[in-house]
Amino acid sequence: MIRRPDQLVLLGHPVSHSLSPVFQRAALAHARLGIDYVARDVPPSTLATTIEELRLGNAAGNVTVPYKGDIFRLCNVTTDVAKRAGAVNTFWFNDGVLHGDNTDVGGFNAAVRHLLGVIAPGIRVTLLGAGGSASAVAVATEGWTNAKLTIWNRTETTAATLAQRFAHARIEMQLSRALERADLVVNATPIGLRDELHPVDVALLPPHAAVIDLVYRPHETAWVRAARSAGHLAEDGLHMLVEQGALAFRRWFGIDPDRRVMWRAIAEHLNTNAGVRTNMTTVSTEVDAMTGRTTH
Repeated sequence: MIRRPDQLVLLGHPVSHSLSPVFQRAALAHARLGIDYVARDVPPSTLATTIEELRLGNAAGNVTVPYKGDIFRLCNVTTDVAKRAGAVNTFWFNDGVLHGDNTDVGGFNAAVRHLLGVIAPGIRVTLLGAGGSASAVAVATEGWTNAKLTIWNRTETTAATLAQRFAHARIEMQLSRALERADLVVNATPIGLRDELHPVDVALLPPHAAVIDLVYRPHETAWVRAARSAGHLAEDGLHMLVEQGALAFRRWFGIDPDRRVMWRAIAEHLNTNAGVRTNMTTVSTEVDAMTGRTTH
């Protein structure tokens, strides 16, 4: 059991797009913990001093792009999952000692099961990207029965560095070949985060392939909308985001948050602040599905 943190933060650059403060604040209020959750945009030059400040303030929190690898290297103690991923997205201090975990792995597993229902043995996964989020996907798929992972990245050396750590992974630099026969295609690049660009042309996807975009936007990403319109099962990163946040909450406090409260907060935020109704059916369905069950 860790010492209860006095403050919670999200570290990244940028962080203004993140929905984490929305659902974490709702979960904290519901649990009557009396702690706020604040997004902090941290320039690279100030990351080390920010961590020292948080150490003195007994803070805990989450990490998003581009710092998951940096925080991993700064941690004094990391979980086995974080070690396997080489990335940290959840941190806390115990007696001034920086600890790190990677709840993205559990979040991704939950998102895939939400989309597919069952992960079939021998599933063929194509992973676009090779950064911190991609490493979480590699760790998750490593635990699936006879899964095969193909990694495509614009920089071959980065893809090779990730692939060589996992026996079930290989790289393929020709995009069309990386996609052929894929059962699941995962975008772990930032493409589509702030624009309508697609990481790959939907026409290149195998007809049966499902799609998970780790990026999320209020209207969903353009790639997810296009893939779904073309007949693919498709989901953005919202489910993974909420689930990794719920797992982080458990790390900090030793209790599960009310996931229904988290999803309702997102629905209200999207409807009230973003003027978005496109996702309301999806989010409302998730709220209903959460009644009486907990996803792990």
